[in-house]
Amino acid sequence: MRGWAERFMASGGAMARGLLPSYLLLLAQENLEFRLPEIKSLLSLCGGQFSSQQEIRINSPFWILNIPSEEMARGLMKRTVCAKSVFELWGQGKSAEELYTSLKNYPMEKMVPYLQSNSTYKIHIHAFNKTLTQDKKIRRIDALEFLPFEGKVNLKNPEHIFWILEDYGMDPNNVPEDPLDLYFGRWIANGQRELIESYSVKRRHFIGNTSMDACLSFIMANHGRVKANDVVFDPFVGTGGLLISSARFGAYVCGTDIDYNTVHGLGKASRKNQKWRGPDENIRANLRQYGLEKYYLDALVSDASKPIWRKEMLFDAIITDPPYGIREATRRTGSQKEILKATERGTENHISISSNYHLSDIFFDLLNSAAEYLVMGGRLVYWLPVYKPEYTEEIIPRHPCLKLISNCEQMLSSHTSRRLITMEKVKEFEDEDQYSHLLDYQSLLYKGHNSFREKYFSGVTKRIAKEEKDNQK
Repeated sequence: MRGWAERFMASGGAMARGLLPSYLLLLAQENLEFRLPEIKSLLSLCGGQFSSQQEIRINSPFWILNIPSEEMARGLMKRTVCAKSVFELWGQGKSAEELYTSLKNYPMEKMVPYLQSNSTYKIHIHAFNKTLTQDKKIRRIDALEFLPFEGKVNLKNPEHIFWILEDYGMDPNNVPEDPLDLYFGRWIANGQRELIESYSVKRRHFIGNTSMDACLSFIMANHGRVKANDVVFDPFVGTGGLLISSARFGAYVCGTDIDYNTVHGLGKASRKNQKWRGPDENIRANLRQYGLEKYYLDALVSDASKPIWRKEMLFDAIITDPPYGIREATRRTGSQKEILKATERGTENHISISSNYHLSDIFFDLLNSAAEYLVMGGRLVYWLPVYKPEYTEEIIPRHPCLKLISNCEQMLSSHTSRRLITMEKVKEFEDEDQYSHLLDYQSLLYKGHNSFREKYFSGVTKRIAKEEKDNQK
């Protein structure tokens, strides 16, 4: 082994010394826009930093990152739902010959701990966008015979796992004969993709019309850099789906909602073939289902337009999905005059509701609350619905105390989408009147989207009419 090291170290293997180690990320090919903000947020949460000099092919499943340590790489994988696995990168190339040359140049001292005679290993082949025959896989493994593995092969329970990864591009209709890129690395850890299935809304005890998809819920918590012992707040808590993901990462969670029945788990059920909610269908029961009840603080009936918190109450993150007026109404409590009229009518509602809570007002209030009640460095993560033909980046609501971190789009229809906005508190909140003209300006830019509901359903109506017309032909 020593002779092999001397032979190839002289050819340039030492050039990697002094640089941060390179790690290869294998990412899931879904929610593509959300992946980079998640990885950046989690790296910063682990004490690292995403290098702006790193070249990332945004839509590719393979990213090479420079991470200071294997411990940090493992920390990243303990949280991410966008990445499948991470590898210590030993070599890469555009062809097999380039890959082998790269492997021969890799520092021998970094290989030695995993090539010992008393160790066990196996080599796994992964081809993206192509299926390889078993014969081809064996030939690729045999071609690595120049690597001085002295341990024994163990396919069931090896100490070390090495991967050959091949990239055949993004077009399933035009798969090249040879891979565009090849990689070889030592497997470090897998991501948290299993959370998507184990926390699926389909099996959740208490759900509503707008319960958040589990994958997106965990992405939001990661964008918000939620960590153990944080206090996380959702001002539009609904059935508490967003609380679950934050609690899973060890944060204490609470929320408010204007709907009395939802907060208390009363009224009609959202589940198919069930008329009324059961006696134990509520937010607390959801967290109990996953063994997270100890992180649940409370959920209160409250109007998001009228914050109930004291000045000294601070949250580490505010993560929420405000109503858009599609499946849930945009509502707030009425004025004193409206409440008086409702009282005279003898209404049985617990809260007199006025339905004129415009989307622009919702986000105006949300940003103000975040600026006032977030800790310095705390994050606000929320969904912003937009009508695509009228969308520009200028309509994203801003606040002098909040810095825009990321803006990711999820399509809802051909003409509408929603954008996951992440903001970070960078300045202490002062008298909001001082900034009212700035907030009013941003609010005016977004006011065209107050009619989002009408525009959303007008597109649906047009599409149905077109389908009916096509069917008649």
